[in-house]
Amino acid sequence: MAEWNDNSPKGAPMVKVKGFPGPLYPPSNAKGPSAKSDFVLALKRTAARIGAWPWQPDSWDQAYSERFAMGDGYESETHGGIKALQQWSGTIDPTGNLGEKTFNFLRSVKVPQGRTHAGEMAMDSVAINQINAAYEQAHVPPPPSKTVRQRALERAIAEIGNKENPPESNLTKYGDWYGENGVPWCAIFATWAYENASRDLGRGDHPSFASLSATGGTADRWDYVPYIVSDARNGRYGLSVTNSPLPGDMVCFDWNRNGEYDHVGLFEAWKTGSDFTSVEGNTSTSDNSNGGQVMRRTRSTGGQGTVFVRVAEP
Repeated sequence: MAEWNDNSPKGAPMVKVKGFPGPLYPPSNAKGPSAKSDFVLALKRTAARIGAWPWQPDSWDQAYSERFAMGDGYESETHGGIKALQQWSGTIDPTGNLGEKTFNFLRSVKVPQGRTHAGEMAMDSVAINQINAAYEQAHVPPPPSKTVRQRALERAIAEIGNKENPPESNLTKYGDWYGENGVPWCAIFATWAYENASRDLGRGDHPSFASLSATGGTADRWDYVPYIVSDARNGRYGLSVTNSPLPGDMVCFDWNRNGEYDHVGLFEAWKTGSDFTSVEGNTSTSDNSNGGQVMRRTRSTGGQGTVFVRVAEP
């Protein structure tokens, strides 16, 4: 069988992969050794198909070893390694460190003439699957550091003290954002907090509230508290009733216990027994449901009809 480096490499359009899993360094490198991964198995397979590494799949491991990186020299018939392949390319500095340039070269090179599978892409479907697995493992998004629920509560707390202007007008920035100003605005305030919280965290329009956004559709889904309770009880639009509220869950109040809920805020925290604090829009100590400002209120579950509503995370 001809030696792998008897001729210059033959190239073709790069095989498609999900992405570059990341650079690799041998143990002698100041940055190394790199972590073991399926990426290394894919490289050993590709090098072996070219001829620069022994075809011994059962003995390959996931380590980017010193010998595989640096090889036994360019003239080696079986153990050239990555450094020799870099030299073979004619354009890559032969360091044994594997970066994206070497990776792309191996994605584009064909098995040399005179070898088994000559003319095929050196990086075959098995190697591609291993690279894709390594890429996915290296690029798993971190879990969200904060829920939209938590951020909505932060948004609401930051608004405490804001009042409608002029007094008793129901004119607010929340109503202006919603596109329906000059009307009672406690539900609009909750909507504002959730929709902007979702955007703050880079998750776009919240699917439960998207049709209410200033740039979205025109449906008036939740400017009326009874609609929130009804949708939660029927599991619509990502709402559900919960008996174990978390900070940021919505809380709806029926002052007269007549089944028609009058007011909504965002649950903040339990105090003692059945008492809790909530952050509410359009309230005051003299008018629970149309008081004209954003306030932190202390409520009791037994003081009125109370329903806690969970909003599904986007």
